[in-house]
Amino acid sequence: MSGGDKLDFEIRPNPAPVSAADRAALLANPGFGRVFTDHMVTVRYADGKGWYDARVEARAPIPMDPASAVLHYAQEIFEGLKAYRTADGGVTMFRPDANAARFVDSARRMAMPALPPEVFVDSLHKLIEIDREWIPEGEDGSLYLRPFMFASEVFLGVRPASEYLYMVIASPVGAYFSGGVKPVTVWVSPDYTRAAPGGTGAAKCGGNYATSLAAQAEAIDAGCDQVVFLDAVERRFVDELGGMNVFFVYDDDSVVTPPLTGTILPGITRDAIITLAGKAGQRVEERPVSFADWQADAASGRLREVFACGTAAVITPIGGVRFPDGEFLIGGGEPGRVTMSLRQQLVDIQRGKAADPHGWVRQVL
Repeated sequence: MSGGDKLDFEIRPNPAPVSAADRAALLANPGFGRVFTDHMVTVRYADGKGWYDARVEARAPIPMDPASAVLHYAQEIFEGLKAYRTADGGVTMFRPDANAARFVDSARRMAMPALPPEVFVDSLHKLIEIDREWIPEGEDGSLYLRPFMFASEVFLGVRPASEYLYMVIASPVGAYFSGGVKPVTVWVSPDYTRAAPGGTGAAKCGGNYATSLAAQAEAIDAGCDQVVFLDAVERRFVDELGGMNVFFVYDDDSVVTPPLTGTILPGITRDAIITLAGKAGQRVEERPVSFADWQADAASGRLREVFACGTAAVITPIGGVRFPDGEFLIGGGEPGRVTMSLRQQLVDIQRGKAADPHGWVRQVL
């Protein structure tokens, strides 16, 4: 297919779906990323042939040769977004076009073929349509969608693969943090960095998350919920958390977030927050924030709030910061006014409870 063409998806309904009673039991407390729906999407790619064999079929294990390229050279990318139930019985997604565009950018960085954005978005529609009964009810419930692609060619050699498999799976989820929306404590890693200039920091690839796991374990050992990475060059400036972007709110209500310099994932939630804060009349800056300034401004009271953001957790206040030489609180360790206001605005738009002047919400059903 050419880059602008659409694919026709073959629909193969699962012949043995989970019963309604069993599904209801699973949806009563799905947690996050533990429960999966009845179906999945698969689309194949081969050099010289393009994208082909698009299917919605029963979710099942996939056969994989031990010489599959992804297992050796890590050509893999993914995305994450959610589908929501609305009060009128409909189903929506939040900014799938932005996820589609970032998927293309990630593919290019990882020397992989670009999946046309219209195919990406259509694949999400198809999966939601067949598995709509898996979307949980309730304020925190949603259907987490995980599109991903990996090198499936069977070969051993350091070069871009010539065959790929694109897939989408879906997981009904509740709140990302089991305790609900409450301030978390973060650990500033003294030894590990997430990404370096010229690396893959701006791509949503699994390797970025693999490199964060040792640092996250270090954070847990320190009694913290998440890790914060400093820049790889000077070890001075805040980059992001293990899987979320970070924002700082000052006593004049100005909002600051580290700039996208190639080492930070361009978060879709991050972008939405910048827009919402600006619309509210707040000054928004994308500039470096050093850890030394973070600590000093928290001590002086100039820094009032800090929060992390991402698709899974939406917006999470940061109440405490720990590092090898000590710890300090942000805003007395309580959720901040600006943080919670931005969170509520964003959630209300996502769930159709507030107007969407930015065209972020896409109706699915």
